[in-house]
Amino acid sequence: MVTKAKSTSKPRATKAGAKKASAKGTKKGSSIRKTSGKQLVIVESPAKARTVGQMLGNKYVVVASQGHVRDLPKSKIGVDIENAFEPSYVIMRDKRSILSELKKAGDQAKTIYLATDPDREGEAISWHLQTAAKWDERPDPPKRVVFHEITKEAVEEAFQHPREIDMELVNAQQARRILDRLVGYQISPLLWRRVQRGLSAGRVQSVSLRMVVDREKEIKAFVPVESWTLEAQLQKEDRANAKANVFTGVLHSVKGQKGRLVIPKEDDARKYEAELKDAAYSVSNVRKRDVRQRPTAPFITSTMQQEAGRKLRLTPRRTMSIAQELYEGLPVGGGESVGLITYMRTDSVQVAASAVTEARGYITETYGKDYVPEKPRVYTTKAKSAQEAHEAIRPTSIRRTPDSVKAFLSRPQLNLYSLVWSRMLASQMSDARTEATTVDIEAACKGSSNVYMFRSTGSVLKFPGFRTLYLESRDDDESEDGRQSLPELAAEDRLACQNLEALQHFTQPPPRYTEATLIKAMEEKGIGRPSTYAPTVGTLLDRHYVTKEQNRLVPSALGDTVTELLLEFFSDVMDPDFTAKMEEGLDEVSRGEREWVPMLGEFYDPFGKALAKAEESMPRTKVEEETDEVCDTCSKPMVIKTGRFGRFLACTGFPECRTTKPILNKIGVACPKPDCAGELVERRSRGGRRPFFGCSRYPDCDFISNQRPVPTPCPECEGMMVQQGRDMLSCTNCDWKEAVMEPAPELTPVGD
Repeated sequence: MVTKAKSTSKPRATKAGAKKASAKGTKKGSSIRKTSGKQLVIVESPAKARTVGQMLGNKYVVVASQGHVRDLPKSKIGVDIENAFEPSYVIMRDKRSILSELKKAGDQAKTIYLATDPDREGEAISWHLQTAAKWDERPDPPKRVVFHEITKEAVEEAFQHPREIDMELVNAQQARRILDRLVGYQISPLLWRRVQRGLSAGRVQSVSLRMVVDREKEIKAFVPVESWTLEAQLQKEDRANAKANVFTGVLHSVKGQKGRLVIPKEDDARKYEAELKDAAYSVSNVRKRDVRQRPTAPFITSTMQQEAGRKLRLTPRRTMSIAQELYEGLPVGGGESVGLITYMRTDSVQVAASAVTEARGYITETYGKDYVPEKPRVYTTKAKSAQEAHEAIRPTSIRRTPDSVKAFLSRPQLNLYSLVWSRMLASQMSDARTEATTVDIEAACKGSSNVYMFRSTGSVLKFPGFRTLYLESRDDDESEDGRQSLPELAAEDRLACQNLEALQHFTQPPPRYTEATLIKAMEEKGIGRPSTYAPTVGTLLDRHYVTKEQNRLVPSALGDTVTELLLEFFSDVMDPDFTAKMEEGLDEVSRGEREWVPMLGEFYDPFGKALAKAEESMPRTKVEEETDEVCDTCSKPMVIKTGRFGRFLACTGFPECRTTKPILNKIGVACPKPDCAGELVERRSRGGRRPFFGCSRYPDCDFISNQRPVPTPCPECEGMMVQQGRDMLSCTNCDWKEAVMEPAPELTPVGD
């Protein structure tokens, strides 16, 4: 069954993070409760249906469509480019029985309510369902209800104010879907023919890949610059025996000269070190000032994914999956389910006035009046092209504390809920107040008339404010000034120098992206939207365009090759600014400020020309990495290739020799099985994202461990130790456990 869309129609877009329909939803014999004379409510997922159904009562029948019921066909592009980009939709094969049951229930129902999620995607799901079931031909077409949190009050309020389907939102989603289809279904087959099968390109995906590739180029091209500092360990002369009063001063400048002293080479550092050897140190000036630190705004989709990655080590995809569970509702006592957080796909930091009032009341009761600012805090979104369509991600009730729901949630659910709860509550608390101190110190050299200035900074927390509850984590490239605790100092205080040390430094290249920092960069550049961040990063990993090394994204040879080809032939598609402008255009469509068909035409005219040129000129490219491995069958060299299930070793004698071998990622631990000479290697199951560890001699040796073994043996029994969590090691033979000790020094002392 094929349906031609009307000119105002909209295609389906895969709901990011939403649960895909399963075969269970289409089993024969599955049925919907009788709807005759009742109100039919349709949502996306069974979990959401259960929660909403409990709130609405027996007069309503709440069922799940399990996502979209129709889409563009998988077997062809499904867009008539010559006829105003008219899409052709088909009923999805695994949704035919669901649609049939929904149509039957809807035809019998007194009223139909479409209560899918409150975004463009949810609006599109409702429109597709209404059109596929032909309910738009009813004398009383379905009513659209929207709520941003699944609580009894919010749901009842939404049903008191139903509306029609918003075709501007539908058309914005339709335009996005067609854009993605035009790019994906026309560039991807080209990559299949010219590089290898199984590759894909995407309007947002390919730009994100370029960002990872460009960062790797920056790192490789980076040339470190050497510099030196002199640090003096100082203390007041009258407290020479008090170790607690030792503090650090750094050589800053020459007295009377403007500008900071720069020491580029070791020879220069040694000259200053020798000159300052017997210098007389005294306090020149002490400056104190009060510093206020404001709390961060409540979560939006991107910041939640970033913080969950830093604090909980969750991938964006896993974060959104857990957030979906918290949003759709869980039983937390009393037998009824309730949504614990508001809608999790949002770029707005706005919070409902009632939620702010509740938070301020809770803070006053729990922490005292000093922890509540005079006026409620109001935040504005910094993200480029934010739609501000929803609220920030927050608990549906701040009084539903993590401790009160702990017994009803899994550990991942509790961890993420605690993060959302703490962030929201902290966002309405008072500033943290710190007294920052800067001390200028004179060092008068005895062997010369030079006087050098050292500087020391310190801070004392005077009032913790929001920091009592929450402090945002930082990425590696965001260094916070490490301020020390200083003793009481006054001008003209004489100081004793305990040690003078020269330290060598090198400038560092920009760090590789993590999943969290890539999403942050995408948000800053206006690439993608809340619903696309997690699936975009997931696709880069699934297609083996990037790999993860120590939680960092590293482009593969395949990712490099694809990026170079796309940059050469599709420069607009690979331009972050161009992609951001397309997102802005989609936003304009959603607000009714722009027609979606002309927008598609503006994109496709130059794209079509680039596609024709690429079809003619894109070269055939082999993606192979040379290795030192030799084929066991024919003794020819082996190379690394990328296939459907990842990278593998293949013989260069193909097709005469078809020998292949897996790539063994050795971890430096011998197999613990008696009489086995193998080494432990990291493996992944097909389709599995979590690694496990097995013997390199498999299948001759079947040792397997889900926890990472470490090279250090157990100090108690010499057994194999494995890592438990982030900060604990345990023995596999006995009960020995110990904390993980991580080396810390970042600066290397040079000289005596």
